[in-house]
Amino acid sequence: MSGAAMSFYENHVLPHMIDCACGSPLIMKERSRIVPRASGTVLEVGMGSGTNLQFYDGQRVDLVYGLEPSEGMRRKAAGNLARSCVPVEWLDLPGETIPLDENTVDTVLLTFTLCTIPDWRAALTEMRRVLRPNGTLLFCEHGRAPEPRVQRWQDRLTPAWKKIAGGCHLNRPIDELLTEGGFRITEMDTHFLDKTPKFVGYIYSGEAVPA
Repeated sequence: MSGAAMSFYENHVLPHMIDCACGSPLIMKERSRIVPRASGTVLEVGMGSGTNLQFYDGQRVDLVYGLEPSEGMRRKAAGNLARSCVPVEWLDLPGETIPLDENTVDTVLLTFTLCTIPDWRAALTEMRRVLRPNGTLLFCEHGRAPEPRVQRWQDRLTPAWKKIAGGCHLNRPIDELLTEGGFRITEMDTHFLDKTPKFVGYIYSGEAVPA
């Protein structure tokens, strides 16, 4: 694919595909369980089209910093921003570079994002840097399944999958990544999504704090 074609795909086709996939009823149900727990000043990493905005509690949240490097996704977010009950400030840099001071946010929110960040170690280090010592990281991610047969399929499919799905890795062990990234998991639920292929539907959801 040429550079121009790739740019068109990333800015116009991929945002629509991601928005559809990450906005399915099953995924929205997962989001609705974790997002309302955010409070204070929030950093949402990989905000995308603002799908989570409908789930924020306007009585608990003062401001949401939306970190989203994709121009196409930010453009697609216009409608959700207009309906938002919380103020949003865009940060248009990748997760590995967060343009905020240390100890700036009360909550970091990760929903179906950690699978796509190229340098997840650097990104988690940045998240820990900007999170206040008594702050919370909320996460809802898909990743490596516990069943060896499913793991083998995840490993086989990931190289091709990430090329067409915005860098999405099917096989990242989310709990291990968070721990290696300097967080301590205080609560976690894991399960397969109903009516979803197992290789893409193993969910990690919960809460972590700076270790």
